[in-house]
Amino acid sequence: MSSAAEQEAVAGHQATGNGRQAAAVNGTRRAAPPPVVPARPGAPTPLGARFRAGPDGVAGTNFAVWAGGAEGVELCLFDEAGKESRVRLAELTHGIWHGFVPGVLPGQRYGYRVQGRWDPWTGARWNPAKLLLDPYARAVDGDFGLPPEVYGHVRDWPQQHVADTVRDDRDSAPYVPKGVVVHDDDDWSDDRRPKTPWADSVIYELHVKGFTRLHPGIPEELRGTYAGLAHPAAVEHLVRLGVTAVELLPVHQFAHEDHLLRRSLRNYWGYNSIGYFAPHAAYAASGTRGQQVGEFKRMVRALHAAGIEVILDVVYNHTAEAGELGPTLSLKGIDNRGYYRLQDDARRYADYTGCGNTLHVVQPHVLRLITDSLRYWVTEMGVDGFRFDLAAALARSMHDVDMLSPFLAVIAQDPVLRRVKLIAEPWDVGSGGYQVGAFPPLWTEWNDRYRNAVRDFWRHALPDVREMGYRLSGSSDLYAWGGRRPYASVNFITAHDGFTLRDLVSYERKHNEANGEGNRDGTDDNRAWNCGVEGETDDEEILALRRRQLRNLLTTLLLSTGVPMLVAGDELGRTQRGNNNAYCQDNEISWVDWELLEDPGWRELCALTSRLIALRHRHPVLRRRAFFSGRAQTADGLRDLAWFTSRGTEMTEQDWYAPAATLGMYLSGRDIPGRDEHGRQILDDSFLAVLHAGEGPVRFVLPGPPWAERYEVVVDTSLEEQGEAPGVEHPAGTEITVPARAVLLLRVAG
Repeated sequence: MSSAAEQEAVAGHQATGNGRQAAAVNGTRRAAPPPVVPARPGAPTPLGARFRAGPDGVAGTNFAVWAGGAEGVELCLFDEAGKESRVRLAELTHGIWHGFVPGVLPGQRYGYRVQGRWDPWTGARWNPAKLLLDPYARAVDGDFGLPPEVYGHVRDWPQQHVADTVRDDRDSAPYVPKGVVVHDDDDWSDDRRPKTPWADSVIYELHVKGFTRLHPGIPEELRGTYAGLAHPAAVEHLVRLGVTAVELLPVHQFAHEDHLLRRSLRNYWGYNSIGYFAPHAAYAASGTRGQQVGEFKRMVRALHAAGIEVILDVVYNHTAEAGELGPTLSLKGIDNRGYYRLQDDARRYADYTGCGNTLHVVQPHVLRLITDSLRYWVTEMGVDGFRFDLAAALARSMHDVDMLSPFLAVIAQDPVLRRVKLIAEPWDVGSGGYQVGAFPPLWTEWNDRYRNAVRDFWRHALPDVREMGYRLSGSSDLYAWGGRRPYASVNFITAHDGFTLRDLVSYERKHNEANGEGNRDGTDDNRAWNCGVEGETDDEEILALRRRQLRNLLTTLLLSTGVPMLVAGDELGRTQRGNNNAYCQDNEISWVDWELLEDPGWRELCALTSRLIALRHRHPVLRRRAFFSGRAQTADGLRDLAWFTSRGTEMTEQDWYAPAATLGMYLSGRDIPGRDEHGRQILDDSFLAVLHAGEGPVRFVLPGPPWAERYEVVVDTSLEEQGEAPGVEHPAGTEITVPARAVLLLRVAG
């Protein structure tokens, strides 16, 4: 059947009563709708549901929602028994439907039904049978299951290739969560934001539930919640470790995908947002009728009081409504063409995210939705910054990634948002989407080239050592333009996506069978080395080597110039049993296992991590605010950065273009640009770091004057127990033995 014929057949079906046909196919009939009463006119701003006193002093709630192409909007209110009442929002101002409803108080559950044309061939997917979540809802009550009723189309239509064009008229209200009216009256005057400078930051990526679910010091009823993360037992670990910020995996209200629910799995990571103002209700211990908002705020206050910033991982590139075969939960039913990027064939979605849809950020109302959400989380929820998932998708203008795009321009001039921490995941899955190093100066970026280089170096697989030199020293080849600084590079070796640090040295291949996708999901580019045996082993020699490699990786990360990011549990030796895509594993595979601290080996790894972070905090030469010049600053020829071979000679051009297992990096504390808060020159110790990835020991000659007279060993990763400092001193010019696969950090002692 041709496309035109298909459209004509479906249109004829719609004209003869698609509601009756859908009811017959699905075995149910739609109940008669409740009566509709009009709201008072109210105001078009602010968007969302805002509790306030009316013009006559009567308390109520103003409702406002953008649905520019719609023909009508009904507000649906639900009582405790789930009975629905409807209120017509008759006022339309610049595409915003609005009205004030007296007597609607905080805690009231609500949603919208939106009238309009059903013509998927042109991108119009209005269906008033579907209850829609307010995009500005500040709390959500209930969870998203995905029965057939929540789809705007008939899922089991016999001709599956046009199923998305046949409207399903069954009521979805019994099967979807509702928005909750919330009254924001918190006073943040007693909160003190840490405001940690970028150069001094150490980020700790964690999952609210996964970090707290098994923690023995947190009361059972608080585990897995915002209150659990605020508990002193959780905060104590973060403080003892020394991190300055937690980066929370998505906490916006999200939904679980149908294909996971059918396999009795759930979306654990949360990269499937549906409510950009609402804290995910399942992480609340205190309730879901607005209590989750206060609980989240108390968590932020507790972390701030401990000197820890809160950064949110946010997903504004797509929503949980997926593509044309996805459910109708919110934006798709409010104004599909207004909120999403569509292809030239408007029935289909432009997908730069790999998740079925892409928000159309060029549209002013979509841009407003995102920036209103960001400002809300900063000003009313107290957060300190954001990491933007697939940020390149947000930077696309019409099609191509554009660093002058409306989104980036608005952020740059916004008086609230330009002052918080902004981290880009600088890629998406579309053409031209890889943009590492391209974001403007206000932004920092996840630097996957750092990840790849460090992994390859420690498995001795770098074709030449140049890449490692750039990554250790702040990635000037990527970021030394337009006023950007070394802290534009967020250095990481692991993240939530991929192997844990322990799995990186225990597995070479992914083992994702538990995900139910035949081990086809997840990347095959792991750049991992299992130290000789795939997976768990009782071989003590291999176990010792793996622990040494973990020490090497952590030490490299925390000595590198840039902003280090750790993943929760890596400092404890957490394993996901080789699963490198545990997005759907809401269980012990993903949760942090705190019993690991009972093992002396993992306890020592945690202690080393804490010690390295403390060393970083004490020494500004390890957290520079400007790139190295590599030039001699004084008559003696001493430079701020120098590189050495194992012979104790400076690297030549030929050395950089050859594979190398050994690299010496000299950092001068005498040539740190900038001044301290009192206007004084910044001076620090100087250090020599020797990284050796070879399988056997190597002789290394310590450079003499002007670099040093003698050296003191500060860190030696070949040692199982570090102590406060090994303290062994060596005169300059000494040929020392660097053990196999080890990092030595030596302080210049004279």
